Amino acid sequence: MDTLNTHFIRLAGAEQLSFKLHEPVAVTIDSLSAALCCTPRNVKFILRKLEEQGFIHWQPGRGRGHHSKLTMLRSMNEALEASFTELLGKGKMKDAIELIGNVQMHDSLREQLMLSLHQQMGFHSHDETASGQDILRIMRSRQLGDLDPAFVYTAFETYLLSQVCNTLITYDAKSESFLPALAHMWECSEDHRLWTFYLRKGVRFHNGRVMTSRDVQATLQRLTDVHSPSIWLYRDIERAEVAGDYCIKFVLHRPNLFFLHLFSCIRMTILPYDYNVANTLVGTGPFQISELNEDVLELTAFDAYYGIRPHLDQVHFWFVPDLSPNDRYYELPGTDRLSLATGCDQTNSINYPALGCQYMLFNFHKEGIHHHPLFRQALRIVYDSVALVRDLGGNRITPASSFLPWRSAAQDWTAASLEHARELLHNCGYQGETITLSYKHNKDTDVAEWFQSRAQSIGMNISMQAVVDYFNSEETTNAQLILAEEILEEDWQYGMIHFFKNLSNHFHMCMSPAFQSLLDGKLDHFAKLHRADRTALLDEAEALLRDHCWILHGCHMNKQAELDQSIFGMQIAEFGYMDISKLWIKNP
Repeated sequence: MDTLNTHFIRLAGAEQLSFKLHEPVAVTIDSLSAALCCTPRNVKFILRKLEEQGFIHWQPGRGRGHHSKLTMLRSMNEALEASFTELLGKGKMKDAIELIGNVQMHDSLREQLMLSLHQQMGFHSHDETASGQDILRIMRSRQLGDLDPAFVYTAFETYLLSQVCNTLITYDAKSESFLPALAHMWECSEDHRLWTFYLRKGVRFHNGRVMTSRDVQATLQRLTDVHSPSIWLYRDIERAEVAGDYCIKFVLHRPNLFFLHLFSCIRMTILPYDYNVANTLVGTGPFQISELNEDVLELTAFDAYYGIRPHLDQVHFWFVPDLSPNDRYYELPGTDRLSLATGCDQTNSINYPALGCQYMLFNFHKEGIHHHPLFRQALRIVYDSVALVRDLGGNRITPASSFLPWRSAAQDWTAASLEHARELLHNCGYQGETITLSYKHNKDTDVAEWFQSRAQSIGMNISMQAVVDYFNSEETTNAQLILAEEILEEDWQYGMIHFFKNLSNHFHMCMSPAFQSLLDGKLDHFAKLHRADRTALLDEAEALLRDHCWILHGCHMNKQAELDQSIFGMQIAEFGYMDISKLWIKNP
């Protein structure tokens, strides 16, 4: 934005001119032209305007050999703050975010500007119309991932899809049962090989078209056509038969007692049969996407939603630079940061002990000493779950020996001995090779440094490799060790089997073919079993990982956020996020 503040910031930040507050500096028009990125003619115009507004004092040189002198009357911090305030006042959120991320400034000022930016987040009520518009703004410190249901993997994107789209049925974790959604009724044959769903009438997509069974059939077929990483779960389906606009039947090769779980998960969110992935996502959910670019995702309430229309009119997710975290911000799963308005003492707190855990994964597609079982046992001690929780604390609430907190709680915990790890290193033939550890920048830095320090204490050399995005980084797949976190769906059996069988996650990409084949053989008949037997089988699969140290469980996490007391209707959605379709603000 070409304003006086911007010109002053460029001028004050020019390293070659070395300005200091209230100290005259000899300059030339050519040097000022380079600093301001403009022609010499425009330099004089800009200098005159800056002097009129009290930014500088300008003393032009008189005659040959006499340099002009320029004195800064305001500090860089003052100009940055003024420019930032101006941008916010004009609603230019993108420019304000870019200013924080791209301009060099002191950490304390950056922190101050971040607080101001966060105060622009939260709820806002606009009275441009008679009815008013309630808007929620939320900041995220990473770019939005893939919103294609066939490929979505990360928790935040899965959560967003649940606000934009619907499935045939939903899973209720409290009762461990299924509830109607786009289908109001379903039934199956005695041998569990024929499943029939009866659809609601009058359900509309965001483009206005009425949903029919043809859309359901096309959604299933699309998983195969686009080679979805989740297609293994649907392998028992022989065909889908349209039996009228509002009835669809699924004929199976073999009995499947897990079938309903497959149609309540986000991968089978119903899309229009003519859906084009190049266009904006179209669903049947409470919110529709009104704008999507690299800076912001704007959701607007869908007035024709078949359920209860959201109280909020719009929700904006702004994607900001991944700046250093601050204690005033409390994270939800992923890297959401929501802040409190200044001076607000009363808050609503979200505490969500997440299903899943932080863990360490071995990349068996890379050569190295980590293929030796004794080396992995040594790392099990270095990455000790008890020591991890004890030493780092925070929202790391309990040690993990499983993705399931209740399984971990059943274990007797004692801290392991690093001296035993040293002996294991010696016995496996470790010769001081450098092992590369990949971890999420900012999010897992403290864990990575803690792990590196413990490893060094027994003579193990760990090279640290921070990445911004695990799922789009070649650096991650080039590391021997990966720090990761898995957050399971409330339908934890589905979450577990999907973790084991998802072809696109890091677990699959890092496992050796031999290990994967052994696991596949154990899980092959999973869907044929009743719930209790499926639970036992998943326990066996996790024991296989644990006994061979293919992955190392770390700790269970408590996901937290604090929000202003004026928020009403706060309910927890999947993965511990707020259900924005239920939120509302009490206007004065």
